[in-house]
Amino acid sequence: MSYTALYRKFRPGEFEEVKGQDHIVTTLRNQIRTDRIGHAYLFCGTRGTGKTTVAKILAKAVNCENPMDGSPCGECDMCKKIASQTSMNVVEIDAASNNGVANIRDIIEEVQYSPTEGRFKVYIIDEVHMLSSGAFNALLKTLEEPPEYVIFILATTEAHKIPITILSRCQRYDFKRISIDTIADRLQDLVGREQVQAEEKALRYIAKAADGSMRDALSLLDQCIAFYLGEELTYDKTLEVLGAVDTEVYSRMYSYVIEGNVVECIKLIDEMIMAGRDLNQFVSEFIWYLRGLMLLDASEQSGDILDVSTERLEQMRKEAKKVDTEVLIRYIHILSDLPGQLRFATQKRVLVEITWIKLCKPQMDTAQDLTTIKSRLSQIEKQLEEGVAVVSQPANSESPKAQEESVEEKPKILPKAVPEDVRRVLEKWNDVMLACDAVMRNMLSQAKKVVSDEGVLILQFTDTLNEAYLKQDEGKALESLQQIISNFIGKDVTIQTRTVDAQTDARYQDVMDLINFDKIEVQ
Repeated sequence: MSYTALYRKFRPGEFEEVKGQDHIVTTLRNQIRTDRIGHAYLFCGTRGTGKTTVAKILAKAVNCENPMDGSPCGECDMCKKIASQTSMNVVEIDAASNNGVANIRDIIEEVQYSPTEGRFKVYIIDEVHMLSSGAFNALLKTLEEPPEYVIFILATTEAHKIPITILSRCQRYDFKRISIDTIADRLQDLVGREQVQAEEKALRYIAKAADGSMRDALSLLDQCIAFYLGEELTYDKTLEVLGAVDTEVYSRMYSYVIEGNVVECIKLIDEMIMAGRDLNQFVSEFIWYLRGLMLLDASEQSGDILDVSTERLEQMRKEAKKVDTEVLIRYIHILSDLPGQLRFATQKRVLVEITWIKLCKPQMDTAQDLTTIKSRLSQIEKQLEEGVAVVSQPANSESPKAQEESVEEKPKILPKAVPEDVRRVLEKWNDVMLACDAVMRNMLSQAKKVVSDEGVLILQFTDTLNEAYLKQDEGKALESLQQIISNFIGKDVTIQTRTVDAQTDARYQDVMDLINFDKIEVQ
């Protein structure tokens, strides 16, 4: 006898065996017990949640000769025939391949004849959303007023594609994704029946990978058992078979990202590829890891909804505190589009490496939102603390030769006159910079001092990061700078900022170079 897959071998035959759908099972049993059976049902839900299984059990229950508390007995002739798929009373149709008007007309003709045995003729139409609009219209009248001995059970994974006229004529039941605990308990029971030794941690990982689908969980378990036939199924073996990665690897990758260590990130990606891990799965799992850190950083009570061990939870709590929630959201935002791009990419590895470089280097991210700017500032502050000189790379920077040519082509723009207040500020400029903190001093060192036509001192930058720093938090940094200046000259002075491209910047002369001051080098 040929081998039967686990999901077929252990398909529930009674309502009591259905796991994770108690709200539906209870309702259907009550209907059968009180003989309040509907004429049309719509079962909605994701794959592997039990829609077709419950439909077949319902078909047995309504035709069972000796129903027990609303559930089929499984022993009578009708139950055995339906279970062996030899009963003429239960017709199962796949709408994906039988979606035309002619197929529905065949059903309409058949329902005119009463069942030769049993109480009801049951039509189970799977993936009903695949029916054409003409087929739906042909089914409409019969679905609304079928003969009293006919029951329609429609099953779909995409209820939004079904016409409202069909929905309004059915009792709708939404099948939930099955919880990890429920799936793990079911797997533990089945490996006991199959006399297979398996670690609880391995079964829980399979349950998590199934994403709420009992059928997927049984298929994955079948795959793991077959690979290590006769051996104990351990957590490491499960990871190897499924091409998955231990959470310790995600912890390492997270540390490299927040450190901005591109080299180690690329090396770790290379390790995953050489180990045969699927890049799409690796990215998706890393997103879920970051999601866990984000939840822990946002709320202390979030640990209850994460399916990790106590030791791993404590480790994740420590890691979540290393960066702000906004930074974690930025990481997730950058990675969220990657799985879809990988599906059609010819150079998947290159695409993954580019994305990780964006994670490590905020300045490479073209989306210059506030979170990206904060990340760049954090890197600059860290470099300044370590005594590393920070050199700004202007946006759209040109080669030195191109800049020289642009300078020769266009004359310098000089101020008409330098107001007295501005002269006093510039005289104290070195003292002002010394009074600022290290980050502010670095920003000001990259500014060109320009006087507007109205006589206002303008700090002109070529990098948007510098101006954004002065204007963040409603311009508190700029206000602080103006306060420092007023302390030195005893007068309030307005200072403006602006960002220009390198070519425009080259046309302006720094007013510090036009006035003879005793310049003091700022350390």
